Amino acid sequence: MALFTPLALPNGAVIPNRLAKAAMEENMADADHAPSDALLRLYDAWANGMAGLILTGNVMIDHRAMTGPNGVVLEDDTHLDRFQRWAGIARARGAHVWMQINHPGRQMPAALGQTTLAPSAVALDLGALSRQFAVPGEMTGRDIADVQQRFTRSARLAERSGFTGVQIHAAHGYLLSQFLSPLTNKRRDQWGGSIENRARLLLDIVRSVRSAVSPQFAVSVKLNSADFQRGGFSAEDAKRVVEMLNPLNVDLIELSGGSYEAPAMQGQARDGRTLAREAYFLEFARDIAAVARMPLMVTGGIRRRAVAEQVIDGGIAMAGIATALSIDPDLPRNWHAGKNNAPALRSISWKNKTLGSLANMAVVKFQLKRLSEGRVTDPRVSPLRALLLQQLSTSCQTRRYRRWTVQRASTR
Repeated sequence: MALFTPLALPNGAVIPNRLAKAAMEENMADADHAPSDALLRLYDAWANGMAGLILTGNVMIDHRAMTGPNGVVLEDDTHLDRFQRWAGIARARGAHVWMQINHPGRQMPAALGQTTLAPSAVALDLGALSRQFAVPGEMTGRDIADVQQRFTRSARLAERSGFTGVQIHAAHGYLLSQFLSPLTNKRRDQWGGSIENRARLLLDIVRSVRSAVSPQFAVSVKLNSADFQRGGFSAEDAKRVVEMLNPLNVDLIELSGGSYEAPAMQGQARDGRTLAREAYFLEFARDIAAVARMPLMVTGGIRRRAVAEQVIDGGIAMAGIATALSIDPDLPRNWHAGKNNAPALRSISWKNKTLGSLANMAVVKFQLKRLSEGRVTDPRVSPLRALLLQQLSTSCQTRRYRRWTVQRASTR
């Protein structure tokens, strides 16, 4: 079966099969913003599930720039032993395990009390929820250089921890995606304007990371196939970025799409386009594959074996699975045994699409929490209940994070 054939990467590493556990934001750090015991139990479940590649939820490169209040941060070697335990548990059954490294840019909750930076001072447009995110300040050249150094440092620390690669997150409306999009990058200097300038920071980070880690350590990129917003990062832009990445020894590109404003990764576009019910970005990936010289991976809505096989049979190297693996961590093993499990969550058809998107993420995190506790998942959980529980948890975690940052500042 094609799904369970090995994949040789450009650097010579071999992934045992074509199924990847794609990144999901866990928000399961311990009190030091290092991997918690709950996070380790969660990855033990996925390690047993037989995915060939396991991608972590985003690990932040700067404790002042968080996607959520309880995220894992890797910016120095203070708690490296806990990251080593994380890598060891996730790799225990033979999977490759890559750390996704990220900076949120303007997609950082204002309640965290940190200064928000982005390519340009463009606020998020989330209707009534927009006020939950601060208008960002435009980054200086020094800010940009600092971000590049932080991505490189975190990648080096990931290798020291025992991870087999990193994924540089340049999708879903986070900082590097903001640089790529003309909607959020209004700069008139060397980082703005043409797609070559808008991609400059991403390319510089890839070069810097590649030179800082060993050849056998995988360097990958998560890239939007499009923003799915009118005037945003387009499919043609994505093809051009892939062409520019071709000579930089990138081992794999994962194609996804969307942002907080247009959560296409959940099947919602904002530019009038209709996405497929499953494998949302496969059509875009096939187009990009025509210019890519590295393997491609497609993530977004895959939950059936037949759809995953369609992805691989269509010339895409790997099928990334996220939500389905939050429900059934043994899904790849079950498929390998000939079963046809197709786990799915309850459909959310709320009129407020932004709240619906938040509820969808809350339902996924509800499953992750149960897995981390060794409990059976509950895909039929009420989205409203999951959202309310998530909001309560986030409020408590936010207070803890703010106390932690004050304490950290006083001891440095």
